[in-house]
Amino acid sequence: MDKLQAMEVFVHVVDAGGFTRAAEQLHMPKATVSTLIQALENTLSVKLLNRTTRQVNVTADGAAYYEHCLRILADIRDTEDTLSRTHASPSGRLRVEVPSGIGQRLIIPALPDFYRRYPDITMEMGCGDRPIHLIEEGVDCAVRGGDLPDSSLIARRVGVLHFVTCATPAYLDTHGRPTHPDELTQHQCINYILSTSKQVLAWDFERDGVRLRKTHGGRFAVNSSEALMMAGLAGLGVMRVPSFLVNEHLRSGRLQRVLGDWDTAPVPLHVVYPQSRHLSATVRAFVEWVAELFAGNVDLNMA
Repeated sequence: MDKLQAMEVFVHVVDAGGFTRAAEQLHMPKATVSTLIQALENTLSVKLLNRTTRQVNVTADGAAYYEHCLRILADIRDTEDTLSRTHASPSGRLRVEVPSGIGQRLIIPALPDFYRRYPDITMEMGCGDRPIHLIEEGVDCAVRGGDLPDSSLIARRVGVLHFVTCATPAYLDTHGRPTHPDELTQHQCINYILSTSKQVLAWDFERDGVRLRKTHGGRFAVNSSEALMMAGLAGLGVMRVPSFLVNEHLRSGRLQRVLGDWDTAPVPLHVVYPQSRHLSATVRAFVEWVAELFAGNVDLNMA
């Protein structure tokens, strides 16, 4: 038995909460994962996991061993990363999750530069606005906007999202141009639905010390920022979207800004990864690259 491999498998089983998901993340047969855990328990002469038909729970001995495994594996990766940075570029598989609009509009178009720098990294990218559990789904890091209630994640702030309120000229010609947030009740507002709570996202406004938070009715709501932008371009109503999505359409005249004298609070943008995971060379490379990419984008400027 390769004890280091068995320790790595054990950590994945604990993090994933089961053998099946751990096997999927490791690209290993479930039987191999089970055999390695059983061999590890036999070698240590302790029971690490309690298995039932529905779930796998770590024992008290298993929890203590898990913490030791994390430290040992982190030390090994740290040593390997130090050597790899000296002799070669980062390599290996990297799984990342990014919001749909940021992925499609900002990150993917810039990936040729990433691969010129790191040709030996293989990346799997999920693009969606649904927050996921990084450890359970085997994701190495994610780009997230907004507050971060999950304290188990390490976060690096890499930018902010600035929002604009806008609509098509045809819509405004037909329905009029709102001059105060209260007037939005007289308009069709295209709403964004939070994937977690299924609640409509409120719109925040501020001017001269006056702060307003509005939730508007409307005929259409969507849970994707890209779809929200397309609905606005189709003339379905007034929308509130990140500026990087619509600046080109504002410049071309396809969209017109409204309530421009009312400020909207910027939303922080972070790259996050689990604190139980050592920051590998591949994750470090992506985090540093994204931070540099966003720093050069005026729409994400933190100043």
